[in-house]
Amino acid sequence: MKEFAEDRLMRALHEEHAAALWSYALHLTSGDRVRAEDVVQETLLRAWRNAKVLDQSEGSARGWLFTVARRIAIDDWRASEAHPEVVTGEPPETAVTDGTERAVQGWLVAEALGELSPRHRDVLVLCYFQGYSVADAAKRLGVAEGTIKSRTHYALRALRLVLEERGVTQ
Repeated sequence: MKEFAEDRLMRALHEEHAAALWSYALHLTSGDRVRAEDVVQETLLRAWRNAKVLDQSEGSARGWLFTVARRIAIDDWRASEAHPEVVTGEPPETAVTDGTERAVQGWLVAEALGELSPRHRDVLVLCYFQGYSVADAAKRLGVAEGTIKSRTHYALRALRLVLEERGVTQ
């Protein structure tokens, strides 16, 4: 029943004050229709959240709405002054990479590989770092292809665990 009363109150507020609130918000935003819509929407949202304030017989709902709209517009203006939008015809520069991060990652992975068993390390080196196919790695190591697949699976799990222990991955 409470929700029904709030719905009726919001409809009544909208019917009675929306046009005046829109006009006021348009004035506050110097004719910027998009910003005025945002101000009106935020004002009505706050009215919905504070329905008890607006449902009182004392005081004016329109006065409350206008005060809230004015404060929202002022807050928006202050935020835009503190963080002005930069408009440019050129896209921002892309970050220059010097390879340092890649080198550090390689070093961390190489260290982690050193902690794996020789079987796991060999299969990862052959398949991932030297680019051998499963069949070629199987021939080089003298094992079945299924063994290479299985070792690769468990080697990657072990490598991930070592990296997690070092805090490199999560």
